[in-house]
Parts: sequence; structure tokens; C-alpha cells
Amino acid sequence: MLKLGEKIVIVGDRFEQNLPVGEYAYVIAYDRNNDSAFEYIVRVPKANRQFYVPSSDVEREETLLEQEAERIEREALIDFALATRNEELFKRILRGTEEEPSEEEADKEVLSRDEFIRQVNLKAWI
Repeated sequence: MLKLGEKIVIVGDRFEQNLPVGEYAYVIAYDRNNDSAFEYIVRVPKANRQFYVPSSDVEREETLLEQEAERIEREALIDFALATRNEELFKRILRGTEEEPSEEEADKEVLSRDEFIRQVNLKAWI
């Protein structure tokens, strides 16, 4: 939930109210009516107006700046990987931060109960 007076950016116009998308605004009130689709009342200084907006149409300025910084960092790493012909780095960046388990770990996780007992008995004989 956004705080009162917080600086936000309008990122969408879900209800087609002619919101100034991309403009800065400030949260001036909460819409406490349960029957309303809107959650905030924001003031856009450039338009000199206030708008009722749902939470999906606004985003904190800091969050948008963090996302933009991550995007730029990722693009710079891709450019570096291409320039240095580092295929491993390039694939890791494109795959994301999630590490895929190796084939051996994947096989161990997928074992059924009967296969597990068979492998334990096999190792017991060795």
C-alpha cells in the first residue's frame, strides 16, 4: 500500500480515464469505499488535476528506477558477453538467476519408491 504524499508514476490507464501515463503524481487520499474499483486519489501537478486510480495503474518511483537499473545492467552484461565471446556468461544471463539442476540431481529427485528401494538394496550388496 502506498503512503500518503508518496511520489508515484502513472504507468497505465486501465479504465481509460485519459490519465497522463508516464507523469509524476502524489497520493493524496485513499478511496475507502468497498464498492469502488479505485484505491487511490492522486494529484498530478502537471495536469493540475486529481484522479481516482486503481493500484495497477500506479507504481512507486523508486521501484521503477530499480527495474530500469536492472534492465540496463542486464543489457550491459549481454553486450560484454557478446564482445568478449563469453558463451557461458551469455547463456547464464539469458537463462536468468535460476540455476538448472544437473542431470544427476534431476534423476535423484524423480525416483519412484520402487526405484529408490532397488538402488538402496543394490548399494547394500556392494
